[in-house]
Amino acid sequence: MTTLDDRVGRVLRPELARLTAYHVPPAAGMVKLDAMENPYSWPPAMIDEWLLRLREAALNRYPDPSADAVRDALRVSAEVPADAEILLGNGSDELIQLILMAVSGREAVILAPEPTFVMYRQLAEGMGLRFVGVPLRPHDFSLDMAAMRAAILAHAPTVIFLAYPNNPTGNLFAEADVGELLALAPGLVVLDEAYLPFAGTSFMPRVAAHDGLLVMRTLSKLGLAGLRLGYLVGAPAWIREFDKLRLPYNINVLTQISAEFALSRPEVFAAQVADILEQREQVYRALDGISGVRAFPSRANFILFELLDQNPLTVFEALRTRGVLVKSFSATAGPLRRCLRVTVGKPDENAQFLAALQAALGH
Repeated sequence: MTTLDDRVGRVLRPELARLTAYHVPPAAGMVKLDAMENPYSWPPAMIDEWLLRLREAALNRYPDPSADAVRDALRVSAEVPADAEILLGNGSDELIQLILMAVSGREAVILAPEPTFVMYRQLAEGMGLRFVGVPLRPHDFSLDMAAMRAAILAHAPTVIFLAYPNNPTGNLFAEADVGELLALAPGLVVLDEAYLPFAGTSFMPRVAAHDGLLVMRTLSKLGLAGLRLGYLVGAPAWIREFDKLRLPYNINVLTQISAEFALSRPEVFAAQVADILEQREQVYRALDGISGVRAFPSRANFILFELLDQNPLTVFEALRTRGVLVKSFSATAGPLRRCLRVTVGKPDENAQFLAALQAALGH
């Protein structure tokens, strides 16, 4: 008799059996410092004005399928080159998925330095594509350019993903190294600039100069994580093809209204980013001064740190017991196995984290 497991195995791709679903831990009642979110809400007067805009939403109608008002606002705020086009996604994850759905053949190779954003590998392998990870240099997580050159020569990757700054390590790859990869790549290079607000540098101005360059961003880290809005910028010839795979009405009407409104208030988010950057430096200095902790410099809104002489899972659980949730990498192999990652929060949240960490370390 055929079992349900037999039927599942016959119907679904075998690659799925080897994957694990992306896990989001429960965070109710915790100081939530595990997901790189902006900890600040909007000023009350801004919320009131936003709610007035939402009253105009026609929930009985489908949203603008092209979300033209949002794309126009992004073209200005993101300084998108005039000869480039914009594709909107339900978060960056959907854009990664669209790119991978569009590539030619199951033998296409997707390449990225690792450790990096897990969804590059997760989505590629889930679609049955070949994923090649090239280890970063372990001492500072910079690109190993000799290894990258060799991988490009050996595999001729269809797509190279580069998180800039990198997640979860927080560092920016050297500009010259990224430029060399753009010159070497036989296919697409996707610069994932999710943490642009905190990095202060971008490849957006170079989109017009490199036919194979796509710049991908999200509004999540800026402070709109609940909207799930990402955008991809590149030559119209690329964007037109990806748009054929985009599901109709993928950006809902509430997201469109909210994003257009938020983008008209850049000064609010600029002030929040300035506060986060100030707190990032304070948290980094505090971590760097704790015995048994090695903090890595960051150009994002989080800090990766290594526990030199204590079990990272034990420390993670001790932090959670004290009401602070961070990200643990103890279940992974490689250079991050002794690392935790903390999002930069509000001053009181950061103080609570640091006090909890000192207690967890027995100081």
